[in-house]
Amino acid sequence: MTERLILRNFSRKDLDDLYEYSQNPNVGPNAGWEPHPTKAHSRRVLREQFLSNKHVFGIVLKETGKLVGSVGLAEDRKRMNPRAMMLGYALGEPYWGRGYMTEAAEAVLGYGFGKLALKIISAYCYPFNARSRHVMEKLGLTYEGTIRQSDVLYDGRVLDNQCFSITREEYYGRKAELEI
Repeated sequence: MTERLILRNFSRKDLDDLYEYSQNPNVGPNAGWEPHPTKAHSRRVLREQFLSNKHVFGIVLKETGKLVGSVGLAEDRKRMNPRAMMLGYALGEPYWGRGYMTEAAEAVLGYGFGKLALKIISAYCYPFNARSRHVMEKLGLTYEGTIRQSDVLYDGRVLDNQCFSITREEYYGRKAELEI
């Protein structure tokens, strides 16, 4: 839980809200996934990706109780380190620019380094996704470089990945500096 948000595991009851933000053509492609064409598609994603991953959380606004996005940790297939995970997130477009994703992702970093005792958390974005890059920078992640032609998207495009990460030591050092 954060000041404005509840982060919780997904449930089947989240289908309508998940479909609402996932069908938007401005949301999924920024993260490399196809906008959900049908509610059945969202149901399959909910079942296969969200209900089965205990480290992925729905982002719920405290004020309204509405699920507006997702944030969580998953296997980082680009690293062979068992103490590494990748941060991923998506947020409904009406909620962009309000600091919700930075707030939610900050809580997930704390979860990853605290409860999961991770050594490093990475995050990736496409070069055109300035909003995601801004979130990573606000969280204190370091730009590592670009992996060229690393991802083939649902529509066949091949894109570069900009790589960011933060180590456990960097995270706790940053937290200590912010508390001073």
